[in-house]
Amino acid sequence: MFKRRLTLPPSGTETFFLWGPRQAGKSTLLRQQYPDGVWVDLLKADDFRRYATRPERLRQELEAAGPHGPDPTRQVVIDEVQKVPALLDEVHWLIERHGLHFALCGSSARRVRHGAANLLGGRALRYELRGLTSGELGDAFSLDRMLNHGYLPRMYESERPHRLLDAYIGDYLRQEIAAEGLVRSLPAFSDFLDAAALSDGDPVNFANIARECGVSGPTAKAHFGILTDTLLARWLPRWRRRAKRRLAGAPKLYFEDVGVVNRLARRGTVERGSDAYGKAFENWVFHELCAMTAYHETGEDLSYWRLPSGIEVDFIVGDMRIAVEAKATATVTTRHLRGLRTLAEEHPELAARVVVCLEDRPRRTHDGIDIIPADHFARRVWEEGASSIGGRG
Repeated sequence: MFKRRLTLPPSGTETFFLWGPRQAGKSTLLRQQYPDGVWVDLLKADDFRRYATRPERLRQELEAAGPHGPDPTRQVVIDEVQKVPALLDEVHWLIERHGLHFALCGSSARRVRHGAANLLGGRALRYELRGLTSGELGDAFSLDRMLNHGYLPRMYESERPHRLLDAYIGDYLRQEIAAEGLVRSLPAFSDFLDAAALSDGDPVNFANIARECGVSGPTAKAHFGILTDTLLARWLPRWRRRAKRRLAGAPKLYFEDVGVVNRLARRGTVERGSDAYGKAFENWVFHELCAMTAYHETGEDLSYWRLPSGIEVDFIVGDMRIAVEAKATATVTTRHLRGLRTLAEEHPELAARVVVCLEDRPRRTHDGIDIIPADHFARRVWEEGASSIGGRG
C-alpha cells in the first residue's frame, strides 16, 4: 500500500470535494483518513436506489444516529456523489443546521455542476487526487514501468495491465458516458477518444479532430469538455501575459493516465528511443508537476510557451518562475536547449530553466540551464521541495 501525498483535513473540521479519475485510490484514501466516518457508497445498488428516489433519507438517517442528533466530530463520506446530485441540498442543510462536515468524493464534476447550482455556495474546499507519483512509489518507482503501466495503482502493480486498461476504458464509456447520456452516439465518441489520444501533449486543432471523427466543430469541442469534466484529461493553456512578440498556440490536452493513452493510441510497449516513449515521458513530467503544485498547495498554474515560429517550452511553473523541458534523451544537445534560451531572452526575470531527461548525472550549462535526470527530478520534487527543481547543479 502506498502512502499518498495528498493531505486531507482532520475528521470533523472541514467539508470538501475530493475529485479524481476512476481507480485513482480516492475511496482507499478516505477510508484510511476517516476509519470511523459515516459512509454512504453510491456505487452500491441499494444505497443508490435508496437516496436517488428519496434524498431526504440522508438527513433523516443522520438525525436519527443518536439521542442528541448526529455527531459533528465524525466525517460523513459520500462516495460517487455525482450519481445523486440532489443529495447536495440535504448536505447543505445538514451543514447549516448541525455543523456536520462531509467528504464528497467523485470522478465526474459534470452532473454535480449541472445538478447543484452552486456546489454548496463556497462552503466546501476542493481537493484532487491524481494517479500515483514517483514520490508516493518511493523505492518501487520505475520510470519504464510507469510509462507503460500508467499511474493508476491497480494498473501499476499489475504484471499484465493491458486487459485492465481495456476494461477501464470500456467501463468509462459504459458507465460515465453511456449511462449518463452524455453523447448521442457512443461509437462516434469512441472514435473521438482514439483521435484525442493521438493529440496527447499537442495543441488541439478542433477542426482537424472534428473532420477526422466526422462530427461538427461544436460537437468536437463538447466532447473535449466531457473528457475534462469526467477527469480523463486536462488542459494545459499557453502562457498568456504579453511578451515582446505575439505568442501562439491553442491549449494542449494531456490525458490523466499515460497507460490509457497508450491503449487508445495503440502504442504497444513504449521503449526508450522511440517517439512513443518521448510522448509518454512528457505526459509523466506534466503529471508530476500537476501533482506537485496541487499537493504542495503552491497556488501556481502550469502553462506552456510558444512563439509563432514554433519555438516552444513544454511547461512554465507559475508566472515565469521555472521553465521545464521534457526530453527523453540520454544526451541533451544544443538543439534541445533552443526553446529555453529563447525564453530567457524574452523573459530575463525567469528564475530557473530545467531539462528533465535520461542522462546519468545532473549538470549545468554555461548559461545556467539545469540538466536533470528523471530520478533526480522526482527526488527534488517530492523529497526536497518544489523550489529545488531548478537553481543548482
